[in-house]
Amino acid sequence: MSDAGRLARGWDEAAEGYEAYFVPRFAPWVEAAVGALGTVPAGPILVPCCGTFPELPLLVERFPDREIVGIDLSAGMVRLARDRAGAWPQVSVIEGDAASLDPRWTASCAAVVSVFGLQQLPEPDLAIQSWFKALRPCGRLSVVYWPSVTEDEGPFALLKVVRRSPPADHSWENRLADSITAIGATVDRDDEPAYPMTHPDAATFFEAFTRHGPMRATANARGDAYIDQLRKEFLQQAPAGEWTHHPHARLLAATR
Repeated sequence: MSDAGRLARGWDEAAEGYEAYFVPRFAPWVEAAVGALGTVPAGPILVPCCGTFPELPLLVERFPDREIVGIDLSAGMVRLARDRAGAWPQVSVIEGDAASLDPRWTASCAAVVSVFGLQQLPEPDLAIQSWFKALRPCGRLSVVYWPSVTEDEGPFALLKVVRRSPPADHSWENRLADSITAIGATVDRDDEPAYPMTHPDAATFFEAFTRHGPMRATANARGDAYIDQLRKEFLQQAPAGEWTHHPHARLLAATR
């Protein structure tokens, strides 16, 4: 199975748990991404890496008469996204690769908005170029993603420590803004919004992250013994009781 296939399968299996656990906790960043769109020209609104489509209610409220299209590689996520979209006939969800958009979208969209999908793609700096090229003149791009460092302490930081993974290549982060300004973007917002996130306890967070979050594909590939050892080390170092932290994402907004 390809890397993309393994990732899609992991999110298929995680979809319902992700919707229940993480979507409410990620809501402030979704609101920030939609709010950063500002005024947009006529045309459809595209949401690559839409997941379960938590952006949708906010987008429909702001742009009630627009065609809105979500795209996601995971069939499980698409199923839940279509459930969410069912009340709005102007909304559709496509199961497909959001890393490189279909040429039919080129220079046709009023806006492209994406939350927490970019960092999962194989070449994020090229993907964001593809998204920007979908915009018509004066169209708006608003992207929120998790950078390589989201916090100095907290469950995300601790999990990175106990995993002891080889350093990944995050050089694309430094190229991201330049990659779209090079093809005509005016970047008018580039910041790192942080919001509080609370978990009942460390064990609940670990279960959610490895079964219903970004580590589901890794858990499938590495097996129960690896996850059990990781859980043991994580819980040994984690604080007891309710755990609140303040991770920061990166929000990049631009106009064509």
